[in-house]
Amino acid sequence: MRNFFLSSQKTEVIYFDNPATSFPKPESVLNAMSDCMRHTGGNPGRAGHRMSMQAGEKIFAARQALAHFFGTTNPMRVIFCSNATDALNLAIQGLLKKDEHVLTTSMEHNSTIRPLRELEKQGHIKLQILQCSSEGMLSLDDLDQAITKNTSLLVLNHASNAFGTVQPLAPIGALCKSKSVPLLVDCAQSAGIVPMDMKKDNISLLAFSGHKGLYGPTGTGGLIIADDFDHKKIRPLKLGGTGSLSHKIEQPDFLPDCFESGTLNVVGIAGLHAGIAFLQEKGFASIMQHKSEMIAYFLHQARASIKGFTTYIPDHAIQTGTISFNLEHRTCSEVTGILSDQYNIMSRQGLHCTPLAHKTIGTFPHGTVRFGFSLFNTKEECDLAIQSLQKIADHP
Repeated sequence: MRNFFLSSQKTEVIYFDNPATSFPKPESVLNAMSDCMRHTGGNPGRAGHRMSMQAGEKIFAARQALAHFFGTTNPMRVIFCSNATDALNLAIQGLLKKDEHVLTTSMEHNSTIRPLRELEKQGHIKLQILQCSSEGMLSLDDLDQAITKNTSLLVLNHASNAFGTVQPLAPIGALCKSKSVPLLVDCAQSAGIVPMDMKKDNISLLAFSGHKGLYGPTGTGGLIIADDFDHKKIRPLKLGGTGSLSHKIEQPDFLPDCFESGTLNVVGIAGLHAGIAFLQEKGFASIMQHKSEMIAYFLHQARASIKGFTTYIPDHAIQTGTISFNLEHRTCSEVTGILSDQYNIMSRQGLHCTPLAHKTIGTFPHGTVRFGFSLFNTKEECDLAIQSLQKIADHP
């Protein structure tokens, strides 16, 4: 177990809220951000002096790393945003046109379903939500039957932030390609956790979060536009200074400037780049093996020793290190509150900004307790959490 700072006091903390944001961040991420603040300091693309140029080089290096990581060729198609929600809004609101038919699923996060629902309420689009199975999986047959000649987009949550289920991108992408339907994938929970390749999986648009599985800081994320997707189909939602074509009062129409008005989060992007390097050094396989071991160990011990411990999907469907559960005779809010206040165990309760997923799995409206494991969690921490949950369950 590790020592961290909590409420300005040095306290032993067990952190299981990694689906919200990963913690701790690797030392290399902290060092990269500190170095950028101390020695770079310039505004990228806003001047010709050395510090500005160095900032621009850091931004471009991160674009290259992300393009390679997600399987696209042109780094200029990596659009930096403040988070995955920002990226999803750019894709959804910037792309969709009047009366177009849009498909999505019943496992979506509010980051996708809310902008889609708002466009539907405005009478702008025709939205169809495909019902997933009780295990949270989308049927390819249902998707095939739902696609019409007017279907302009499939918006897909790759991995559930509440239950850890993962949709199979390759067959879904292949079907979309055969029907000429662009695929927008919400990878907030899968980026850095589940291997993916935009070209092989036929992903048109990929929204990612930098501060979760990629181990970067909060305030980072982006939208990656596939090499064969026409970026001019997307209307910029934010206009302003880009450092390019400064003699014109019209927004540039080339990538990435057309979508990146204003000064970028250089420090955060430097940290994100370091997070990707850390992830690649450790390797997907070793990280997922560790998470799988944590899940198997925790579930086995919890079921054997915690009264009224209940999960909701088969163990084999948990693929991201995220577990949702409840204790009999205790609300999820009570459980997480006691874990935090009495045992310094950080978790999350409720509907996790994904009411449709909880309706699909059958845990609406009360929700669940969520534990999300990372590379830094240990079996010792699992044991301490199980002991704490035992005490909570034994004293309802």
